[in-house]
Amino acid sequence: MLIVTVKFVIRSDLVGEFLPKMVENAKKSVTEEPGCHVFEIGFQKEGSEIFLYEIYSDRAAFDLHLTQPHFKQFDHETADMIVEREIRFFDRLFPSQVSADASESEGESVHAN
Repeated sequence: MLIVTVKFVIRSDLVGEFLPKMVENAKKSVTEEPGCHVFEIGFQKEGSEIFLYEIYSDRAAFDLHLTQPHFKQFDHETADMIVEREIRFFDRLFPSQVSADASESEGESVHAN
């Protein structure tokens, strides 16, 4: 699994216009792309920073995401709204299918306190 994080800084006067477009892109990503498993959006109520947390099956699934009509539309419509964009890629360490299988077979689970 591939984790992708994106940090946007949006023009402060355009945050209200940007957010619905971001939500629509996220909804279509998880409903129309089999390789997109998670697409979460975080934002600062008193700021212009947006944070995305996405999980894809692999890099090919993410690359396919970038070619989808809904993404291309989002990218085109929001390009002038974005002041800064930082994209980072991570290999998923936990939970993984291996650790999930081990936990199920041993009856163990991991909880954050």
